[in-house]
Amino acid sequence: MNSFQQMITWLNDPLNWTNPNGIMTRLLEHLRLSAAAVLLACLVAWPIGISLGRRGRGAGLVVLLSNATLAIPVVAPLTILPLAGFGFGAPPVIVALALFAIPPLLATAYTGMREVDPEVRDAARGMGLSGWQLLRTVELPLAVPYLAAGLRTAVVQVLATAGLAALVNGGGLGMIVAAGFGLGLATGGGQVLAGGLLIAALALLAEALLAGVQRLVTPAALRRSA
Repeated sequence: MNSFQQMITWLNDPLNWTNPNGIMTRLLEHLRLSAAAVLLACLVAWPIGISLGRRGRGAGLVVLLSNATLAIPVVAPLTILPLAGFGFGAPPVIVALALFAIPPLLATAYTGMREVDPEVRDAARGMGLSGWQLLRTVELPLAVPYLAAGLRTAVVQVLATAGLAALVNGGGLGMIVAAGFGLGLATGGGQVLAGGLLIAALALLAEALLAGVQRLVTPAALRRSA
């Protein structure tokens, strides 16, 4: 039996879906890790990107931060953070994945603010809108396509990368791959393929769903112009 046949057999075994270390448990872990990482990245990246974009300053800083975080492979913080006091498990995984998610969120938040027409801002101020009202009712709605695009990219990247959580016993679908390698490729090759397939399928599903969400949250006028 080759690895592909082993994968089909492994996926068709109900116990591999329902046991305590099965697919459903690992899938929920994977989603929790990814959601926490993206949320943390949003809390960091969006305020900075929106603030700098509104002021029209800091383009160099945005590029620097984005390039710096992209230059650091996820494996590096995953191996460093546990030794720096975070311990093993979920915390270092969430922080490492958040660092990976920051660049697209930061860049698109900044770009979204910069793409708001200055004449629209002037007209809103002329109507007496305060800075907060201008942001909430004018700038953010116009920047939604950019924010949604950044979120979509960040979520897909994090879901696809969260399998590395297995390196620090952080849970997720990567644990299935790690367990397969532990058995040896001759015996566990099908399990390795199954884990990789599940991670890829989850990322592709998220891409499709978020593409639809991005279209829904984009104002109709902007959809027509696009």
